[in-house]
Amino acid sequence: MYSSTRRCALLALTAIAATLEAGSATAQGGYPNKPVTLVVAYPAGGDTDVLARMFAEKLTARLGQPVVVENRTGAGGTIGSAYVAKTAADGYTLLFAPNTVAIAPLVLKPGTGAAYDPLKDFTPIIELGTQSLFVIVNKGAGASTMSEFVARARAGSIQTYASPGNGSPMHILGELFNRAAGVKISQVPYRGSAPAIVDLLGGQVPMMYSTLGPVAQYFQSGKLAPLAVADAKRSPFAPNVPTLRELGYKDAEVGAWQAVLGPKAMAPGLVATLNKHFNEILKMPEVVSRMETIAITPLGGEPATLGTLIANDYARYGKLVKEFGIQAD
Repeated sequence: MYSSTRRCALLALTAIAATLEAGSATAQGGYPNKPVTLVVAYPAGGDTDVLARMFAEKLTARLGQPVVVENRTGAGGTIGSAYVAKTAADGYTLLFAPNTVAIAPLVLKPGTGAAYDPLKDFTPIIELGTQSLFVIVNKGAGASTMSEFVARARAGSIQTYASPGNGSPMHILGELFNRAAGVKISQVPYRGSAPAIVDLLGGQVPMMYSTLGPVAQYFQSGKLAPLAVADAKRSPFAPNVPTLRELGYKDAEVGAWQAVLGPKAMAPGLVATLNKHFNEILKMPEVVSRMETIAITPLGGEPATLGTLIANDYARYGKLVKEFGIQAD
């Protein structure tokens, strides 16, 4: 009798465990059971694209499913961002984005693709890292210092700068620097940093505000040169380059960050799983080393931290956009 009762109890416990396991698997949806897409809203070759491809490789190994990068460009990065905002919140389509994702909708006219609200239409997953913005000139600009640069701008010899798009941090920095230096240098927006740098090297534009990664390879040859950094302190990746504040140009400090977001209303368990993977990848020595080569300081952290960062940037840059009357053409 005792043996029969014990067998029945064991069978019952096994059935309960199986039910719980099945329920857990159902709740997680067996994620992932198909390829995952990382959307980059800019052309191949820029910081965000390079970062996304590196993480795609690491995620593929960890998730056991292909993780692919898809470039959906246009309208200051808002076409790709809006696409992700409208996809299913199942974790199979994620957005790799710089802080332009929080700024671009503030400056673009209706109907240009900015059909998303950065505060309501995304689920924050993780902030990957931060970057500094630099004043970069080509060899034809005739300026090797910021004082020479400003003098030539005031004389009308430097009239335009390239940017990776309307509403980018570089666009905002351009307006802040114009005010701080008393110059008028007009933005020439491109579909990302890569095509902007092509024209900068070719002399079609004399300068741009840029992160260090895509341009540093041209410093040694003298094709391009960094004149200043737009941070509160000097960059560890270019310690000999002075800050704009050091040089007397105050209130022209704008940085950049890179992050991962998903569509709104993603399940908390799914967000936690992805956040854990990204945080662990950020600790890999080879990833840290690769990020350093493109001048990105790895961060990581909780989804809520990214959510707060997006809200703060949206508020800060919203005020600046109104103050300067910035609007895309």
